[in-house]
Amino acid sequence: MPKTLLVRAFLLIVVLIALSFAAALAIFRHAVQEPHAKQMAQLVVSTVNLTRAAVLSSAPEWRSALLAELRDAEGMRIQLADPTDVLEPLPDESPELHEMMEEVRERLGDDTRFAAWRNGEEALWVSFHIGGDEFWLALPRERIEHPLSEVLLAWGGVVLLLALLGAYFIARQVARPLKRLAQAAQQVGEGKTPATLPERGAQEVATVSRAFNRMSADLAANERERALVLAGISHDLRTPLARVRLAAELTADASLREGLVADVEQMDSVIQQFLDYARLDESEAAAPTDVAVLIEEVAQCFAAQAKSLALDLQPLPQLAVRPLLLKRALSNLLDNAIKYGGGEISVTLRSMHDGVELSVADCGAGIPEEQRESVKRPFVRLQAARSDAGGSGLGLAIVERAARLHGGAFHLEPREGGGLVARLVLPNR
Repeated sequence: MPKTLLVRAFLLIVVLIALSFAAALAIFRHAVQEPHAKQMAQLVVSTVNLTRAAVLSSAPEWRSALLAELRDAEGMRIQLADPTDVLEPLPDESPELHEMMEEVRERLGDDTRFAAWRNGEEALWVSFHIGGDEFWLALPRERIEHPLSEVLLAWGGVVLLLALLGAYFIARQVARPLKRLAQAAQQVGEGKTPATLPERGAQEVATVSRAFNRMSADLAANERERALVLAGISHDLRTPLARVRLAAELTADASLREGLVADVEQMDSVIQQFLDYARLDESEAAAPTDVAVLIEEVAQCFAAQAKSLALDLQPLPQLAVRPLLLKRALSNLLDNAIKYGGGEISVTLRSMHDGVELSVADCGAGIPEEQRESVKRPFVRLQAARSDAGGSGLGLAIVERAARLHGGAFHLEPREGGGLVARLVLPNR
């Protein structure tokens, strides 16, 4: 079955129309065509028998007058068959004529012949025998053939075409609002605010659209409030932290000064993550970017902190990405790999059939399978990482949102030989 609702609904309606049309054709054939074919056959047989009887019973001197009377009054002509006659058979595509010929042959004999044209003259030509001679009887075709069947079939074709067009518009009327709803839901899943859906149409569709618009507006309002609160709190903390750092610099005790400065730097790092998660460069426009060069720039900033940092970057054409957002996501992945992955890191960039894959692998303890999805949520930290005061539980959440804003995906998988592989998949746009 096709995947789209429009095609599915259209095909189901078409099947229903086709079955109904086939049943109507069967009824038409049984109720109209077959009786009409029998009536034509009866008329032909009766005309041939009466003509034969009239010819046989008439005196020889009156036969010419009889034949002339039949020609003038009834439009029938009787002519002696000749081996040189040029005949054109009746059309085979007419089921009524075919049934009529079979019925006539059953009554008059299998040697009865039919023709639509004889020596250039159009009529319904039927052969019959008188003694050893063969004659042709020409009947006006308009008296035998009835155009009702062709008219009904032609109008039936028109009705079928109109029904198919109606089926398409009905299916489109049902599928179109659902398609808009699916596209809007996908935009919400990517962290975007979709355009307001039209609240018209059927009552059920209008109700769903109205509820979705209300939900989308509530989510956007909550997101703005969350970002405003995080940004406000983080900004307000910067001022007292600056005073603490200034006081630490003035402290005479060197060990106390170094400890205070380190604590301030860790707190400042946490605050910076809060600000990054609150902003997350959602307003940044996508631009053609050489992703390999971007990765090299970010990796240079972490090369000194890592024990080893190997880059395997496949040359790729420029991609439409958000550079600052992608840099921030890669920085979080490298920072996590240094903190929790033992510092031995490999970064790989390769092309896929449906996009580009950026992976960061480390040799640490990894993440249990049952916790790989939960650690992508904000402020979720594993038990082993809670002793690290420099973390806030927002690093992987930032990567997850960055992937979603790019229309891609973020996966955490075990590394062969131990460790963790973080895969960021970006669409090839």
